[in-house]
Amino acid sequence: MIQFTHNLLNDLDAATSREWLETNGLGGFASSTIVGLNTRRYHGLLTAATKPPVGRMVLLSKFEEALIVDGRRYDLSANQYLGAVHPKGFHLQTVFRLDPFPIFTYEIEGIEIEKSVFMVLGENTTVIQYELKNGTLPDGRATAPIKLEIRPLIAFRDYHSTTHENSALNSHVEIEDGRASVAPYADLPTLYFAHDSGEIATHGDWYRNFEYRVEQERGLDFHEDLFSPFALTFAIDQTALAKKPGARVSIIASTDRRDAKQANAYREAEVTRRQKITQSAPHDNDLVRALTVAADQYIVARGEQQTIIAGYHWFADWGRDTMIALPGLTLATGRYEIAKSILVEFARHVDQGMLPNRFPDAGETPEYNTVDATLWFFEAVRALLEYTKDFDFVRDNLYEVLRDIIEWHVRGTRYSIHVDTDGLLFSGEPGVQLTWMDAKVSDWVVTPRTGKAVEIQALWYNALRIMEGLAEKFGDEGNKKQYKTTAACTRKSFNELFWNEQTGCLYDVVNGDECDASIRPNQVLAISLTNSMVSRARAKSILRVVERELLTPRGLRTLSPNDSRYIGRYEGDTRSRDGSYHQGTVWPWLIGSYITAYVKTFGQKAGRKFAAEWLNNFEDHLTEACLGQVSEIFDGDSPHTPRGCVAQAWSIAELLRASLEPVDLAISAARAATMSMK
Repeated sequence: MIQFTHNLLNDLDAATSREWLETNGLGGFASSTIVGLNTRRYHGLLTAATKPPVGRMVLLSKFEEALIVDGRRYDLSANQYLGAVHPKGFHLQTVFRLDPFPIFTYEIEGIEIEKSVFMVLGENTTVIQYELKNGTLPDGRATAPIKLEIRPLIAFRDYHSTTHENSALNSHVEIEDGRASVAPYADLPTLYFAHDSGEIATHGDWYRNFEYRVEQERGLDFHEDLFSPFALTFAIDQTALAKKPGARVSIIASTDRRDAKQANAYREAEVTRRQKITQSAPHDNDLVRALTVAADQYIVARGEQQTIIAGYHWFADWGRDTMIALPGLTLATGRYEIAKSILVEFARHVDQGMLPNRFPDAGETPEYNTVDATLWFFEAVRALLEYTKDFDFVRDNLYEVLRDIIEWHVRGTRYSIHVDTDGLLFSGEPGVQLTWMDAKVSDWVVTPRTGKAVEIQALWYNALRIMEGLAEKFGDEGNKKQYKTTAACTRKSFNELFWNEQTGCLYDVVNGDECDASIRPNQVLAISLTNSMVSRARAKSILRVVERELLTPRGLRTLSPNDSRYIGRYEGDTRSRDGSYHQGTVWPWLIGSYITAYVKTFGQKAGRKFAAEWLNNFEDHLTEACLGQVSEIFDGDSPHTPRGCVAQAWSIAELLRASLEPVDLAISAARAATMSMK
């Protein structure tokens, strides 16, 4: 449980910097701040995935809520308008806790009321409940009239945009017994509100000029108008409350017809489900348990199979992120069948030997502008086999796809991706960003890295060695010989071309006679991957350089502060932010590779001690941004402010993997050392 009390809740800056996130296993979500004041266009009570896991639409932005006691009105909600916050319900809020989902506690005239919000797994459904803990006034009366007024504010727009007052909106409210529904635009889903027999008033109004502070900071449209189609009023039965404390009012907002009587059953099922996730954590450690719970929120449906959402609020499923995150999210947590489902789904989309870079939000044809996602696919398969030994599954479902990928890379595929005569993998064309350092603003590719990038060679060599082992296992002798020969050539060329004697580490990119000596974290992958081309002596030197130049309590910087191009803060408009994305910004997912490299290089005892010390740095972060989650990035400069997506799959996954794997890495390191000598 994460909890905040009145003092922090009344500090609006502190309170609005902390966010909560609920997800539904479809790509949809609900999210806001711990005082219910929306600071992002992505905040809302129901963002539905209309084409799971994409096609996400903010249908229900929020509720305006008021408790009316003996005729006196107390507003519980909060909104930012131009120069003013109104109302200020956080002054009445005494507690926020995540237990296991968001719960807001308010106290008015001695009356305590709790609001809870959770989503239903597998549905575009959010359940909002209000529980009156007592109805006794300070003077001892228990019969003063108490009413709860709820006014929904709807947006009905793509989650990347904002909505504004317009005449196209259909304000009609369809009323049934215990249910109201709205369909404001013909091409969008109907939104149903199941309720506990509240009185409904259908006079609709526009609420204008909400301001979203975070969007303003990001240089984006930060004003929005929201429409309220009706108001619900619930009279609290105090006689019943006196006999049985805990009167609960329920509203279910959904794209499907639901009955408010289902709310408590939904609640019990969700509490039970989350308890099972916590209990299934692979280690009795607070951080591991928290990361295991967080990991569940990224695994979502894609058709009949499953995939991984790269980050909330705005990412869909990306090939690179999915393959990097898969071992930590699914294998380290024992969810092997989910891992298999994900691998099968992505294998289905391989085209010209390439894994998709991403699936667009509107569900169009996948994009293939990546060189490393495909190579991470091999590492994900290797990790699956490490955990399951299910070679039959790989042979029957993946091996032919993996062989085809290698063949395409040897003969050449999109974006000039091809194996050069030296056995190394070339990639890149003007105007294209292919590695994970993929920031682009209009025609400006911030870090093009055209040529032979260091981590691409590491991934390519790793893939060849994995395929050599699989070919041997499956009796594919001809291909085994080819993979072995190519891997040997790759290893020899890599060690000749990439070692920078002057800096004691690896070049970041080699392109003909040009060698990029930028100190970046990509070289760590040349050590951390199971099959490494780097000697132990060189690995020690590389890690010393990385520790001196890049290591922070939140992960690795993407560029040394001693580089003239270094940018220490990720802020400003889109161009400024993208321009700094990989120019010094800290990425926590990289700490996983660093810890693995450290264990392999300095041994299990030193590695486990180092891992414990550095992973503990993240415990306080679980309460400073998105509660229970790990952010996408942090500023390169101290105090390393969290930035970017508030919840990122590979951040969680790599911390979880690194928390669990050091125990077994001595064996893995020995195996890798043996393989790298072949």
